[in-house]
Amino acid sequence: MEHLRLLRRRPVLVLWLAQSLSVLGDRLYALAVMWVVYAATGSASLMGLVAVAESLPYIALGTVGRRLVSRFSSYRALACIDGARAAVALALPFLWSPDARGTALLLAGVLLLGTLGALFDPNLGALVPDLVEPERVQQITGLLDLTGRIARIAGPASIGLLLLFVSEVQLFALNGATFAVSAVALRWLARRYATAAGGAVERPGGRARPSVRAWPVLREHPRVGLAIGLHGVALFCSAVTAIGMPALLATRYGAGAAVYGLVTAVVGVGALLGNPLASNRRLGSWLPVYCGAWALQGAATACMGLVLDLPALLLLALLTGIVTPATSVTLRAHLGAFAPAERLRLMSVDQTIIRAGGTAGMLLLPLLVDASPRGAFVAGGLMVSGTALGTLLAATRLRRREAAPLAVSTASR
Repeated sequence: MEHLRLLRRRPVLVLWLAQSLSVLGDRLYALAVMWVVYAATGSASLMGLVAVAESLPYIALGTVGRRLVSRFSSYRALACIDGARAAVALALPFLWSPDARGTALLLAGVLLLGTLGALFDPNLGALVPDLVEPERVQQITGLLDLTGRIARIAGPASIGLLLLFVSEVQLFALNGATFAVSAVALRWLARRYATAAGGAVERPGGRARPSVRAWPVLREHPRVGLAIGLHGVALFCSAVTAIGMPALLATRYGAGAAVYGLVTAVVGVGALLGNPLASNRRLGSWLPVYCGAWALQGAATACMGLVLDLPALLLLALLTGIVTPATSVTLRAHLGAFAPAERLRLMSVDQTIIRAGGTAGMLLLPLLVDASPRGAFVAGGLMVSGTALGTLLAATRLRRREAAPLAVSTASR
């Protein structure tokens, strides 16, 4: 119900529709680039290289590109980025050829799109909370999270139908069209809401917005640093399920692609069910909810490696889907409550950490999956649960340490 109320506001509706198309286009692009590379080269290693290449700009810009990222903290600048992404995606079908030159050009396009995405994502996340009142930040965060959940289901479901009419390479052009629509919507928002994530009013000259250093903000808010660290560990371990699920199904149950698709769909359905619960949670203590959700998801992942029958695995998959929105929405809504410049920097740091964690997981954890799919699920799940509980314990100790001087000061009066 809260989502519907938000969508009655024209700016929110325009942004949501544009981002729904854009995120769906991203899913089509991610699937298309893997198909094209594998069809042309037959190399799984090159597929992995493409995934790494797309994440590298996020890590690099999040680490050393603070000032550059802050230059794009306006709807006007984001519209230009999406225009550039549309041009790159539309050019790829004309540049592609099934040889070494075509593969090199495709990798260059992936790097360029990754760079533009690394500039776009944290700035959009930092601008969105300003569209609503502070008490509705959690709801609009959940609304955009729902967009991603729907895209993860609709993308793979629609690609088979689309490939009946277009080639894999032409999917890039469809992605470019979605970016173009998003650019138009963001341009409209720039005219209506001339605000920036740095807190300043947009000017035609597009001056750089004020930027802040991450370390002083994290020192002032150590619980946020702990939460972001947990996010990185969890995304590192997520490679176990992403890579290991097909191996687990094959070795444990003798199942194939159809059952893998069923498990993926169950996780997606669970996430759709869990999104309203996470979006409409009463405001209050956020870190216990965040850590508890990760601990529960880690425990469910570990149990996937231990259960003996497929229905139990499906129930666990449903559970992981239900608790997933509680992790993403809770943290991003809390970051959205910060002042605009601090919000942008923290979201950029979070993006950097999870990209670095996810990339490291994709590079390292396949070795564990090859050795023992069941053991990989148990080890990965226990690592996430243990880190979540450790984060909550550390946060509790911090709170007690901060409360002690206050209690002493009150008693002395």
